[in-house]
Amino acid sequence: MDEIRKDMLEDDDDNDDEYLNRLREGNGSGLVNTRIADRESEYQRQRLHQKLSPGRGDVFDNKTPMVSYGERMRSQELRKEEAQVRKLIAQKLEDAKNGGEALPVQEMKKRRWDDASTSAATPLVNGSDWDGADATPAPHRGLQAHNDSDSSSSILTSSKWDTTPLVTNGAAKTVRNRWDETPAAAGVSATPSRWDMQAPSGGGKGVAPGETPTTKKKSRWDETPAAQSAASVASTPAGGAFGQYVGGVASTPAATPLGNLALGMATPNAAAFMAPEMAQQMRWEAEVDERNRPLSDVELDAMFPATGYKILDPPPSYVPIRTPQRKLLATPTPMGAGVTPAFQMMQTPSRESYAVPLTPSDSAMPFIKPEDQQYFGKLLEEVEEEDLPPEEMRERKIMKLLLKIKNGTPPQRKTAMRQITDKATEFGADSLFNQILPLLMSPTLEDQERHLLVKVIDRVLYKLGDLVRPFVHKVLVVIEPLLIDEDYYARVEGREIISNLAKAAGLATMIATMRPDIDNPDEYVRNTTARAFAVVASALGIPALLPFLKAVCQSRKSWQARHTGIKIVQQIAILMGAAVLPHLKMMVSITEHGLVDEQQKVRTITALCLSALAEAAFPYGIEAFDSVLRPLWKGIRQHRGKGLAAFLKAIGYIIPLMDANYANYYTREVMTILIREFQSPDEEMKKIVLKVVKQCVSTEGVQPAYVKESILPEFFRHFWVRRMALDRRNYKQVVETTVELANKVGCSEVVSRVVDDLKDESEPYRKMVMETIELVIQNLGAADIDTRLEEQLIDGVIFAFQEQASDDTQVMLSGFGTVVNALGERMKPYLPQVCGTIKWRLNNKSAKVRMQAADLISRIAVVLKACKEDQLMGHLGVVLYEYLGEEYPEVLGSILGALKAIVNVIGMTKMTPPIKDLLPRLTPILKNRHEKVQENCIDLVGRIADRGAEQVSAREWMRICFELLELLKAHKKAIRRASVNTFGYIAKAIGPQDVLHTLLNNLKVQERQMRVCTTVAIAIVAETCSPFTVLPALMNEYRIPDLNVQNGVLKALSFMFEYIGEMGKDYIYAIAPLLQDSLMDRDMVHRQTACTTVKHIALGTVGLGCEDALLHLLNFVWPNLFEESAHVINACMEAVEAMIVALGPAKLFQYVMQGLFHPARKVREVYWKIYNSMYIYGQDALTPAYPRLEDDGVNNYRRTHLELFI
Repeated sequence: MDEIRKDMLEDDDDNDDEYLNRLREGNGSGLVNTRIADRESEYQRQRLHQKLSPGRGDVFDNKTPMVSYGERMRSQELRKEEAQVRKLIAQKLEDAKNGGEALPVQEMKKRRWDDASTSAATPLVNGSDWDGADATPAPHRGLQAHNDSDSSSSILTSSKWDTTPLVTNGAAKTVRNRWDETPAAAGVSATPSRWDMQAPSGGGKGVAPGETPTTKKKSRWDETPAAQSAASVASTPAGGAFGQYVGGVASTPAATPLGNLALGMATPNAAAFMAPEMAQQMRWEAEVDERNRPLSDVELDAMFPATGYKILDPPPSYVPIRTPQRKLLATPTPMGAGVTPAFQMMQTPSRESYAVPLTPSDSAMPFIKPEDQQYFGKLLEEVEEEDLPPEEMRERKIMKLLLKIKNGTPPQRKTAMRQITDKATEFGADSLFNQILPLLMSPTLEDQERHLLVKVIDRVLYKLGDLVRPFVHKVLVVIEPLLIDEDYYARVEGREIISNLAKAAGLATMIATMRPDIDNPDEYVRNTTARAFAVVASALGIPALLPFLKAVCQSRKSWQARHTGIKIVQQIAILMGAAVLPHLKMMVSITEHGLVDEQQKVRTITALCLSALAEAAFPYGIEAFDSVLRPLWKGIRQHRGKGLAAFLKAIGYIIPLMDANYANYYTREVMTILIREFQSPDEEMKKIVLKVVKQCVSTEGVQPAYVKESILPEFFRHFWVRRMALDRRNYKQVVETTVELANKVGCSEVVSRVVDDLKDESEPYRKMVMETIELVIQNLGAADIDTRLEEQLIDGVIFAFQEQASDDTQVMLSGFGTVVNALGERMKPYLPQVCGTIKWRLNNKSAKVRMQAADLISRIAVVLKACKEDQLMGHLGVVLYEYLGEEYPEVLGSILGALKAIVNVIGMTKMTPPIKDLLPRLTPILKNRHEKVQENCIDLVGRIADRGAEQVSAREWMRICFELLELLKAHKKAIRRASVNTFGYIAKAIGPQDVLHTLLNNLKVQERQMRVCTTVAIAIVAETCSPFTVLPALMNEYRIPDLNVQNGVLKALSFMFEYIGEMGKDYIYAIAPLLQDSLMDRDMVHRQTACTTVKHIALGTVGLGCEDALLHLLNFVWPNLFEESAHVINACMEAVEAMIVALGPAKLFQYVMQGLFHPARKVREVYWKIYNSMYIYGQDALTPAYPRLEDDGVNNYRRTHLELFI
């Protein structure tokens, strides 16, 4: 996993599909590791270091907020000061290291691990706010020591982040650290610290606290510690974390406990923080140990009778075998006495030692993973919930719901999600967010869990409204990292949450909350804040945010603020696209000053911002960029490196907005710099240069002659080299730019320059050439390719096709097919050679080679027909027929596809082998369960049934019908659709009776998908063979008292009337009694399907004189409007709306009038819903249908124009 991740860090542009594919291959199981932290880059992993801010009050509730805006800004300044001090220290260290000068370092306060003699050291000067009693020394080890005489020299401001100083005699000593011998200060006798004391041996002999050893000081690591009794390590050592102070000097009380003894300590040890897998393993071991432990005397007494047995004593001569202790301790070992060196079988802790059951006491609760115990641990405690205070009870309720959402089954999750949403206001924002947000910060979170928790936040936000204001910053800390996630759907979810948060909290709260992060010293925080602000702008409107952005972008106090403000504008342009056009002038004006900013980073981000604005505004808005053209033009002559790349990108996106004349002029001017940068070794610069060349060349005013003379030679010399094909980041950009150049200068001009490279030794380079040629010929055709170039092209393509060694064959296959189809009849001289290559590769031992060859046949079959190579096609058909015994399903699918292509172009009669021999060979292949085989086989059978059914016996077609029934179970919709259509073709060929009999029997199966597909097939047979051939048998089948069969018949009728349309007028009277019965059936599904059938009949017979039958059916549909099932209501409403079309709004209005003012609300709602639909559909048609009302003096209800007409 680490190797994969390291590789991905080196090439971070292809973080999506390639990374996931490599994970699948690496894990071997085909499953993707869904743990988010495992696939994140170091930069993305910084989200785990962000802290949830303390709760803040709502500034709009007229109460004093818990943390005021001023306090937040002051803490922000403090963090900036800390960052500057850290940076200064690092810089000084670097200077001292490089220049050899000693860095004057101020001595820190005395620590418990410092030498006792350093207590009289130089006092602190200018103590910083960071100095504190609990300060921790920074891990710098590069500090050089100083002489005491230099203590009066300039001293750095002390901070708790400084390194503990080392005091020695000389000024130029070797760099030391605390693991070396403790140096003695000049003129002071060395007193041993507790790190230098000899560890007491097993006999308790050690150095007395007050003594100074005369020999070389010993470290506690020099001697093997003796084993201690369990009693001596059972409690936490007093007086400090490691030892106790005796007479002002720290002494080590005993050896560090190890092995099993350490597990009994009260001090936290590694077992408390073990990995989930380790915890699971220990659980299993504990259980096995529990089952296999020796029986105790008490248990034996309970098992055996009290009399009849005697407990024997061991013989007096029995002595257990023990290895002499001197042998065990001959070599020093970290383990205690009496333990085998270098290996110890650890005693498995019993289950009781964990005191943690696997699941909460409530049996309905899901399993709690070991890593989740810190969040859901309270659920494992046995408590009486009724006795708990209200706060704790609410906390447990939320915890249970979140556990069900995170780890529960889908039904549990659905119920818990609904409950937590409905009770959001009752639980309160504080309780909810304090439990949800830490879960989202968990380092072991998985994709699905994150998705569910984000969904919870989304729904809770909707319910809480402005109650979320005090928690806006907390939510942002958790959600902002989603905006830079590599998963597209995670980014969309993040935008959705922040958008809803902005709408709930309001612009003022969002600005007040996010303002301190704009100039945060941490670049990660500034980046995510800029993206979040862009989402806020999209939610609340760009104009609302522009005054704030103007102030931020022109901040004189902090360059970070200016940088972030301009980045917000850039992100708004990327996120909203053309929606920035109304505000383009303002957005350019508030960022343009950044092009001449003193900070290089600000200048770079300004240029990138302008390029994003220009890209979003294309092809409009050149007027807005007038003011920035001069500084951009000046910048590309002054800058180098990344700054130049950004300025070039900005100009590259602005040029396409210009008029043709200006675009031509600016392109010529900027091209000199671009051509100079062609040879830049910087990959980022190459990427941007290619993009700018593509943009400039595609502009209307640029002349092809100029491109041909000035750009092409240098472009091909610098970019069309083997190394570019190996660089995944620039490979695609080179191809796209070359295609754009070809669009300007013509196909042959570009193809002639790269065609010889199709025979290059490097396969990746050949693939790059092939992909370019394919795209160029696809866009421009092969009309301007002369005979010489045509020969070179075919020769190169065949060579590249034959010399493939890698598994990725799609590029070569697609390129070959495109070239052959583009040349068309000009391919005739080369076809024998091409077909020879295909036949040779069809016999290759590699399955992928055979599959590629078969796929190529299906791509060039049309050209073979155009070149009148029927004999060649027939020969290929026979070859493919012989390969139908292929064992690899992917290859077999391609062979069937090639056969289908040949059958399509050569025709049924000329096909070799004959259709009557081919089809029986295909019937058993229909049993193959591979989707590619099924799809190609059923397509081929359907094509034969459509065009050459008479060449095959009816019995064979019936056999195929039975095989097709099984294909109706296929997961892929295309296979089911092809099967259903094939039923229609077969019925047309052999008559509907036999096929219909097979299909009607299939209505009795239990599987719903098969019944639905069968009904569609029956409807298609009815459409193909006329409804009168099917309808009698179908109506007769309805008499069977089986719900599945009757529902199937109704669905088949529904599809049939949908397909036959106006032909339905001939059958409406015959079918009316059956529909009348089904609309009164007790089964809801009957009535629902019958309503759908009525809808299709009504829409098919509009204006054909069947209104009496439709009115009769409407009377049976109408009572179903008051059903409670949503599906039935929906079907009824659709039937009524179809009746509005067929009978007219006026007729339906007479029904609706009866219930518009009904006393029952549920009745009124249904009638008003229908009335609204009628009003939208035919407002004018309702005018004569309204009842006649008398004028009331205020309103005039008479329809005089209608009365005149009458």
